[in-house]
Amino acid sequence: MAATPPICDFGWKAIDARLPGTDGQIHALFDQAGPRGLVVVFICNHCPYVKAVIDRIVREARELERYGIGFVAINSNDAESHPDDSFDNMQFFAKEHALPFPYLHDEDQTVARAYGAVCTPDFFGFNAELALQYRGRLDASRKQATDPDVARDLFEAMKMVANTGNGPREQIASMGCSIKWKDQAA
Repeated sequence: MAATPPICDFGWKAIDARLPGTDGQIHALFDQAGPRGLVVVFICNHCPYVKAVIDRIVREARELERYGIGFVAINSNDAESHPDDSFDNMQFFAKEHALPFPYLHDEDQTVARAYGAVCTPDFFGFNAELALQYRGRLDASRKQATDPDVARDLFEAMKMVANTGNGPREQIASMGCSIKWKDQAA
């Protein structure tokens, strides 16, 4: 079922957490921040929206690193109701897509709830003070293949954040599969 998160709550402060990564290490979210900001994205392994854009997410993470923006991905889906999103499958997914950022498991879903995550993918772009400046889409593709010249919403917004500390006032919400909550999984 497709879900759309709310638009950016400018200035909302990021919340730190320590979660296990697919690399076997425990990672603090704030440790992933670059000197000019951080992107926290909620993804999963099975969602067609994520599958359609994962290569572009990887590209954006690599390119944003040059602007001092860190990147981290979190899977909060209930793996009992959606076994494709299990930690073992997360490890396979991370390796298959050569994720250049930590892919973390939020098994008890506390981080997703704290952030108000709604869907996969759901992007949160923070400035150097870890104040929210972007809560929009990756690009216009949604879950279809796209023209390589499609506007890069996340990339351009986070470049702006890196350069000015502020995100664009006009943002288009992401869209994706709803988070699979443990207490309401279907």
